[in-house]
Amino acid sequence: MSRKPWDLDFTAEPEEVAALRRVMMLHLQAWGLEDVTHEAQLCVSELVSNVITHVGPGTPTTLAVSVRGTRLRIEIHDPDMRALPTLLSAGPDSEGGRGMALVDAVADNWGVLLLADRKVTWCELATGLSSGNGYGGGARAARVETVFRLYDAARNPRAATSSAVCATGVGKVAIDVIIDVLYWLRAHGCDPGEALARAQTCFEAEVLEPSADTSGHRS
Repeated sequence: MSRKPWDLDFTAEPEEVAALRRVMMLHLQAWGLEDVTHEAQLCVSELVSNVITHVGPGTPTTLAVSVRGTRLRIEIHDPDMRALPTLLSAGPDSEGGRGMALVDAVADNWGVLLLADRKVTWCELATGLSSGNGYGGGARAARVETVFRLYDAARNPRAATSSAVCATGVGKVAIDVIIDVLYWLRAHGCDPGEALARAQTCFEAEVLEPSADTSGHRS
C-alpha cells in the first residue's frame, strides 16, 4: 500500500481543530490505519491547541503527516521559534498544561526541530505495521495480503509483475476473492449465506474483544 506524505496549510484557530481531526481520520482510513485514529486525532488537537495558546490565534500553521518506517509521524509547523512546547506536571486542579503530557502519554516519541524559518513540533505513533508499505491488522491481514498476491497473479498472469496488489485495486480483489469462495462453497454443497453469517459473527467477536495487552508498554 502506498502511503504518500501529505501536508495541509491552515490558520491556527480553535474552530479549525475539528476539521483537522476529520481530515486526519479520513486519511488514516485511506491508509488502513484506523486503529491509531483516536491517538492521532488527540495529538493533532493538542499540538494545534499549543500553537493557539502559546503562539497566538491566527498563526499560519502547517500539518504534515507521513509514515516513517512503521510509525505514523505527525508534524505541526509554525513560524515562532521562541515558544517551545514543554512537558509540564499539571496538577489535578490545573486548568492547563496537560497538552504535551497527553501527547507524551500516547506517542512513542515526540520532539521539536528548529529550522531557519520555523519550528516543527512532531510526534510518532506505533502503527502495528510490519513494514512501511504493508497492511495493518496483525497476522490475519498479513495472510490475506499473501492470498491477494497469489490470487491476482493467478487471475492476471501476464500482469503479475509486482510483489503487491496496488492500493487502488485491493478492494476489487477482496470482493472477487469473496465471490469465488462463495461459488466454491456452493459447488461443494455448503450454504454460502450460512458461511457468511458465521464469518461475520466471528469477525465481530474478535474486533470487539478488548485487547489483552494492558501493560502500557511504549517502545
